[in-house]
Amino acid sequence: MTADPIAETVAALLPRAKAELAELVAFRSVADPAQFPKSECEAAAAWCADALRAEGFEDVAVLDTPDGSQAVYGSLPGPAGAPTVLLYAHYDVQPPLDLDAWVSPPFELTERDGRWYGRGAADCKGGFILHLLALRALKANGGVPVSVKVIVEGSEEQGTGGLERYAEAHPELLAADAVVIGDSGNFREGLPTVTATLRGMTMVRLQVDTLAGNLHSGQFGGAAPDALAALIRVLDSLRAEDGSTTVDGLDAEQSWTGLQYPEADFRTDAKVLDGVELIGSGTVADRIWARPAVTVIGIDSPAVIGATPSVQSSAGALISLRVPPGRNAAEVTGLLTAHLRAHTPWGARVTVEQVGQGQPFQADVDSPAYAAMADAMRVAYPGEEMQTSGMGGSIPLCNTLAELYPEAEILLIGLSEPKAQIHAVNESVSPTELERLSVTEALFLRNYAAG
Repeated sequence: MTADPIAETVAALLPRAKAELAELVAFRSVADPAQFPKSECEAAAAWCADALRAEGFEDVAVLDTPDGSQAVYGSLPGPAGAPTVLLYAHYDVQPPLDLDAWVSPPFELTERDGRWYGRGAADCKGGFILHLLALRALKANGGVPVSVKVIVEGSEEQGTGGLERYAEAHPELLAADAVVIGDSGNFREGLPTVTATLRGMTMVRLQVDTLAGNLHSGQFGGAAPDALAALIRVLDSLRAEDGSTTVDGLDAEQSWTGLQYPEADFRTDAKVLDGVELIGSGTVADRIWARPAVTVIGIDSPAVIGATPSVQSSAGALISLRVPPGRNAAEVTGLLTAHLRAHTPWGARVTVEQVGQGQPFQADVDSPAYAAMADAMRVAYPGEEMQTSGMGGSIPLCNTLAELYPEAEILLIGLSEPKAQIHAVNESVSPTELERLSVTEALFLRNYAAG
């Protein structure tokens, strides 16, 4: 690390940051009351609100949003005439998945092999701690030179749009000159990166019905239409032979011209088994940042253990489709729905229900804020230059902010580099990345104020 006073302050504050992250990780804040009590999210929101109050934020509020989740807001006035910067993170997390596959408990921050493990450590509770560290470092070295707003979302992982709709109804709340979204990550640990594009997302629930009830497969099989077989047929229609996504009317040939992702590195990051081929065509960057990608999230069908020899009357699936930049998510949802209906065989009854949607995002990387960020990263990561990459995931709020505040400059940084394994078991955060990105954000705020 550089000997800059900001960096020295952040390094000194890191033990406190670890203790705070441990407290925040301990909340089982999955924004789905069917999996964890809503009180866990409410407690996490209260913790974030208390943290902002302790830092001198004004107008701190826990906001009830239309999807039933809570977002935390606070403002910190800066010098007269200073620009306003909005800092974003989310406190809700993905479910822990297979508890037995975690080396240490998912909701107990655990240090191991130089990393801190726990659900949300990187995505995105660590992002909130990053913001706190940066602001504390500035206050200890002359003060925060900009006006700051912080918003901490409570349902980002569910994609149910509570904060987006709240922001649309209260457009003055999050207005800012620049926005730092702390929910992406460096392309590689130690390589400073801003995310310039995000794929959008649509999620639908597909239900296929063929019979009034299950039937004996010996007595009726061979003529009775099997709903599970019909479901398999329609799901298979969503991929070409090479695994490329195929949705009728949806272009899947876009190209990525920026930072490339070597296939060998991707295989390692994705933990692809030896001998198993990657799917799709084009470069890896084309496939994960520029093109649509369909994923079957789950299937409702009998488990193997306890299954009976029956022709199934009903079957269902949850389908996610990542929407490339340049396409409208609502339009793509219509194409996906039409495709599923058209490819369901045997006249089976089909129901398609949309359960989530977010627009893709593309940033203006030639804006002054990006120059300020490049200078900050050059100091925080000596010998490295800022890179711009895409991200296959979705942050629906980005497009909402871009539409509400078209003059605002939006930058995406964060702690979700490949080793973090976000959304998987054994999620972790690199404390070195937390330290350097906190320095980066502090220096960015100083640079942006001076510019």
